Amino acid sequence: MQSAMAISFSQTSLTKPNYVFGSTGSVFSTPKSLRFCGLRREAFSLSPSNQLAFRSDRKRIPSRRFEVSAAASSAAVNGNGAPPKSFDYDLIIIGAGVGGHGAALHAVEKGLKTAIIEGDVVGGTCVNRGCVPSKALLAVSGRMRELQNEHHMKAFGLQKSTLLVSLEKQVSAAGYDRQGVADHANNLATKIRNNLTNSMKALGVDILTGFGSVLGPQKVKYGKVGLPDNIITAKNIIIATGSVPFVPKGIEVDGKTVITSDHALKLESVPDWIAIVGSGYIGLEFSDVYTALGSEVTFIEALDQLMPGFDPEISKLAQRVLINPRKIDYHTGVFASKITPAKDGKPVMIELIDAKTKEPKDTLEVDAALIATGRAPFTNGLGLENVNVVTQRGFIPVDERMRVIDGNGTLVPNLYCIGDANGKLMLAHAASAQGVSVVEQVSGRDHVLNHLSIPAACFTHPEISMVGLTEPQAKEKGEKEGFKVSVVKTSFKANTKALAENEGEGIAKMIYRPDNGEILGVHIFGLHAADLIHEASNAIALGTRIQDIKLAVHAHPTLSEVIDELFKAAKVESHATTSTGDVKIKQNTNEDDLKRGRRRRDDEKQPSVSKDLKIRSTKPSSFLEIIYGEVLSLLSRIFV
Repeated sequence: MQSAMAISFSQTSLTKPNYVFGSTGSVFSTPKSLRFCGLRREAFSLSPSNQLAFRSDRKRIPSRRFEVSAAASSAAVNGNGAPPKSFDYDLIIIGAGVGGHGAALHAVEKGLKTAIIEGDVVGGTCVNRGCVPSKALLAVSGRMRELQNEHHMKAFGLQKSTLLVSLEKQVSAAGYDRQGVADHANNLATKIRNNLTNSMKALGVDILTGFGSVLGPQKVKYGKVGLPDNIITAKNIIIATGSVPFVPKGIEVDGKTVITSDHALKLESVPDWIAIVGSGYIGLEFSDVYTALGSEVTFIEALDQLMPGFDPEISKLAQRVLINPRKIDYHTGVFASKITPAKDGKPVMIELIDAKTKEPKDTLEVDAALIATGRAPFTNGLGLENVNVVTQRGFIPVDERMRVIDGNGTLVPNLYCIGDANGKLMLAHAASAQGVSVVEQVSGRDHVLNHLSIPAACFTHPEISMVGLTEPQAKEKGEKEGFKVSVVKTSFKANTKALAENEGEGIAKMIYRPDNGEILGVHIFGLHAADLIHEASNAIALGTRIQDIKLAVHAHPTLSEVIDELFKAAKVESHATTSTGDVKIKQNTNEDDLKRGRRRRDDEKQPSVSKDLKIRSTKPSSFLEIIYGEVLSLLSRIFV
């Protein structure tokens, strides 16, 4: 499909019994159902009371907080994170993008001696050729739209000054400084790249320059072209090599008139008419930029509707606001079978064929074409054959814990893959979350990331954001598993802050289970939607039910009340329990306070017993678990 959807979910089951190997080689049985982002209470098959005993082992440091693990303690014994003599490092990360950077920082926090290998520049696609520079261009397009919208300005009672008239003349004549806009994007990328580099250096991460590849079990080589390779070893290896723009067959990219997002972000030109192949996140955001700068846009989409992958209701509203009023037309249900760059005075030629019948449909002549058909994993030359790993459509196969799976379907010891290279969820923040999850595991603490709790956003004007399932996906799931699905919506037109900003266009919708209050998905189209989605994503990650979160208080007047209204409008069946189970919480009364005060005074008369021991004395599941907890507690007191 020539859709710019860069997101894909792996249908990996999260319900299989598994085992995780601790850094010391010990094996812990893991729960059969791991559904939340974060460390589950049942991670070591403990009762809730004994889980508290493990949590009590954590030590607090004024400058930063971390959990003492067997790996961290071992590193401390060897002196400030020095690895065992048989390895050069505790952890080597191949790829210094956002995912690799997040993993490296968390590894240092865990006390692991860490190295990161980068063959290009620190920051990867996101910082240098993706999220960061694109947001700089979108910030410009937002300002341009404000200046162009005369009705919007008059609604605020703003009078046209001489300066404003001059600006409006520049806008109408596209008299902006193209190079200045391009410099803004480039300068932002440079600043963020330097920040990432400095943060790793400050924490002691070794940044190794060169192209890295797996040489064998726990062994990596890296080096520059024409120079001898360096070989290093590590207890664990993470592959975080990211992705590159995907270009379908038949399309010739010259970097000038037929371009990918990598070229477009340099903004070397603003064509009068540009065709964008793909109407997903990448295509939509660039259509916002180009139309704000004066270009006419034509979308070419392989599916029968624009914006595939978005919730259908959100797509319809977004099309009405983001496409129909602007200088945008589109062709759906067609492939761009051949695209020829402009040359010898001829325009860019695009041959369209029917996506189903493959019959010729039309030929377009435009000034430029942007290929926004998603991204492909960058996994060639990584030496995967040395560990018997076979890619699937270029993606490295992994399980729910990001452990690499070889060609025989078995796990490759001590080898992990995160981010775009594994194809689970091609988002920069997903890569970072996966990296943190892996570090938790190699530090001896089991962790499974719930990918359905990871939000996504499209930074158009206004924005689109989402987390979890779309309405059709949720209903399909409900039919298969036998539960009812309900939907509730709210409008930005009912929000005071949105109206004050004269930005009442937009909706938010939530898909949920009325029988137990589980949030299945939330989708927002409107002002600052990308910022609003996180309350919903965190609720899904933590397993918070609607009947709990609807009691939360939101400041007035704020845009957050859009989400608050969603929770309050949801109808949950009366028998549904809270997310903490059947525990009923009653409001404090004066009598309750008096009884609590008496109990406190009685406690003061008893011999002093540490909270640690009190917690550990409740229903131990096994003698060995208590001993394990006491050992961790002792180590934390000695070395932290």
